[in-house]
Amino acid sequence: MQTIKGPAIFLAQFAGDDAPFNSLDSIAAWAAGLGYKGVQIPSWDARLIDLKRAAESRTYCDEIKGTLAEHGVALTELSTHLQGQLVAVHPAYDEVFDGFAAPEVRGNPKARQAWAVEQLMLAARASQNLGLTDHGTFSGSLAWPFLYPWPQRPAGLIDSAFDELAKRWRPILDAFDEAGVNLCYEIHPGEDLHDGITFEMFLERVGHHPRCHILYDPSHLILQQLDYLGFLDVYRDHIQMFHVKDAEFNPSPKQGVYSGYQSWTERAGRFRSLGDGQIDFKSMFSWMAANDYHGWAVLEWECCLKHPEVGAREGAAFIRDHIIQVTERAFDDFADAGVDEATNRRLLGLD
Repeated sequence: MQTIKGPAIFLAQFAGDDAPFNSLDSIAAWAAGLGYKGVQIPSWDARLIDLKRAAESRTYCDEIKGTLAEHGVALTELSTHLQGQLVAVHPAYDEVFDGFAAPEVRGNPKARQAWAVEQLMLAARASQNLGLTDHGTFSGSLAWPFLYPWPQRPAGLIDSAFDELAKRWRPILDAFDEAGVNLCYEIHPGEDLHDGITFEMFLERVGHHPRCHILYDPSHLILQQLDYLGFLDVYRDHIQMFHVKDAEFNPSPKQGVYSGYQSWTERAGRFRSLGDGQIDFKSMFSWMAANDYHGWAVLEWECCLKHPEVGAREGAAFIRDHIIQVTERAFDDFADAGVDEATNRRLLGLD
């Protein structure tokens, strides 16, 4: 067993144009002041990192790590959630997802996809230069508009979508393999990889690629009414990253999982700050300790009610208090009678 690393914080929801959120140095100092030991950097945010430069220069990467180290903070992983989303976009979402892309490729789906793939390739090299072992992303989606089987889906439609998705991602997975980095897909509604079954469909099509893994976020599972604790046992070999995020699901006679197009505050399923939702984090952190999870516990703050800075402050303490420092000995070692093979054989009636 080993003790999970943390607490850490995903900076995507906090980076902004005002201090202390507008530079890596100042946001690292802010995070450290709250008690965080690690930060996860969104690679699309130029205020925090120049992804192309990180892919090309180990000296620059050493500067990034040095800036964080000055505040006693480590870099946990990079994220390409926005770029990964653009690897596969159904035309219905072209306009709303254009904002994720560089201005020069907006309005041109083919150019946007090529840009997104290149971003992932840069992220693989940048992660390697930074000495990282894992990377978080989204899969994107070609089939999401056909999630509900009405009108009836044409035969082979989903197979075609997943075949194409795997075709687009296979070269990217190979690049991450060459870099020695796991590519961890966040299982998330809106992505073709949104539950265990869809992850398995994709995994099969990429030939059980050794770098194809999971970013585990229980909030997206409870909102879909999955067994989020059982998910840990089923996919234990693939869970390489962990977003600590809370949520609640409160169905009513009027709405359920789909939530009637309501705003976040009015939905049956809502994201909440840590400790304010329904996720059983005690059992989750116990599983992580018992199953030798090697990575970080990273806060991803999203809440429809609480102020983000309050959520960040409370989240550091919440994660710290849930991390189990694993024991190096059994609690009943005081009663150990020692190792004696001859005695063992007599006790078993073998001699």
